Amino acid sequence: MKSDIIGVDEAGRGPVIGPLVVSALRIPNMDVKLLEEIGVKDSKKINKVKRKEIFESIIENCKDRKWKISRIICSASEIDKQMEKINLNQLEVKLFANAIEEIGLSKKIIHINVDACDVNEIRFGKNIEKELGHKWNNIEIVSKHKMDEIDLVTAAASIIAKVTRDSELEKLNDSTDFEIGSGYPSDLITRKAVKKMIVNGHPHDELRWTWKTVKEEWLKAHNKPLPVRSELGKSVEQKSLDEWTKSEW
Repeated sequence: MKSDIIGVDEAGRGPVIGPLVVSALRIPNMDVKLLEEIGVKDSKKINKVKRKEIFESIIENCKDRKWKISRIICSASEIDKQMEKINLNQLEVKLFANAIEEIGLSKKIIHINVDACDVNEIRFGKNIEKELGHKWNNIEIVSKHKMDEIDLVTAAASIIAKVTRDSELEKLNDSTDFEIGSGYPSDLITRKAVKKMIVNGHPHDELRWTWKTVKEEWLKAHNKPLPVRSELGKSVEQKSLDEWTKSEW
């Protein structure tokens, strides 16, 4: 019987602007060599143009060879809402499990490789197993740090996640009259953007209000604590966990 592998990775854990994206890719074990042929490797080691080219090749193979992809785009506002109840590691466990569930359970799946976000890689895998529930008990989850450097399927998932997040930031850039940058707090362009995104009655919806950078800049600008999203009413009402933006091919 033919066997399949699922790889799961994320993009956007640390940025102060924009969504966190988790992607899963399922392919037949015999097709892994094709990922190498189209140039798949850790997304951080590929420039933006090349990542987009590889992403498009992956999508073509999804059509031609029936590979399956799922993406979960968790908005900045949803991140903030969840961070009021759980921590970032716990949120990513939910997102990873959700991406795997979107792929769908099959007897062909031999194991799932995940790029561990927790400092304890074994704990991260066990928590995903727990979140998935008993239906997935017979499928091994292999959780390792830098899995995208070890496994090509996970590396491909990292490319999908990264290209998707880049696309979301491009949309945001197009909607503003200033540059957003990478979205990371260490980026000077992003730091300048944050200052421009807190000038109104509440911070911009694409900012992660629970991030220290936003709290500090808000305090400097307004000399009062940052508001809490859940206390501001319908104008910043957030989606429930089940209503995250999802996309699947």
